[in-house]
Amino acid sequence: MTIENLYKEAKYKLQRAGIESPAFDALCLIEKVFGFNRAMLIANGKKEADKSEIEEFDSLVNIRSEFEPLQYILGSWTFMGYNFKVGRGVLIPREDTCEVINLCLKAAQKIENPKILDLCAGSGAIGIVLSKEIENSEVTAIEKSEYAFPYLLENIKENNSSVKAVKGDIFECADNFSNCSFDIIISNPPYIKTRELKNLQTEVKKEPRLALDGGIDGYNFYRYIIKNWTKKLKPGGYMAFELGENQFDTVKTLMTGEKFTDIKEKLDLGNIQRAIIGTLSS
Repeated sequence: MTIENLYKEAKYKLQRAGIESPAFDALCLIEKVFGFNRAMLIANGKKEADKSEIEEFDSLVNIRSEFEPLQYILGSWTFMGYNFKVGRGVLIPREDTCEVINLCLKAAQKIENPKILDLCAGSGAIGIVLSKEIENSEVTAIEKSEYAFPYLLENIKENNSSVKAVKGDIFECADNFSNCSFDIIISNPPYIKTRELKNLQTEVKKEPRLALDGGIDGYNFYRYIIKNWTKKLKPGGYMAFELGENQFDTVKTLMTGEKFTDIKEKLDLGNIQRAIIGTLSS
């Protein structure tokens, strides 16, 4: 069978299965198995595939048809121009997270040699991007999960990053860090209400619950971080979060209660208040 025909069959199968982007996903799987991007598929799609390649490709298509996240099947994903290894047990980097990163990139322009702390680091996407984009920055990333932490370490190495990885529970390890030691604290914490987890897309349900479950009201991590990690910021330092839908006002109130001022939002492409940043009063 030709690679072109394999692509067409895969696209049709994924479409029947209810996959939202069957053409894109089929092309990604073609590239993984055969090394063919779209241009190569058009130019060389008549090439016959050998039996082992067909079997491998069909297996991956079947797995995707069962709603295994495409990123897990591919084993890596590009985020803000950097490549991140991903797999079961680690949250997949998403475009939504660009918003909180961009807030911190702007804030860091005012700081010389900034010290940055990434809480709930997961794959390391936030901390690694900041370390690569901010000159002379010193980034520490904390992650609890025994499944996600190896990905954090691998991605630091993969991206030739200077991020310092710390395996720890943010609910327990704050006292291990000196007060007034960071210029920026950033986090994309779990923020989905526990009762809403069952309503998530099938693919998302296959991502780690540990990285999704924000407690009964979705604010467990925001409350704890703001109350217990603020003291780790230098006066005039910044705290920033990714947010779930309709969470801006509550998180702003929590931050105001700990003497954060000049609180700003960042909207995503859907005009959702996706990120927040505030300055700790001197």
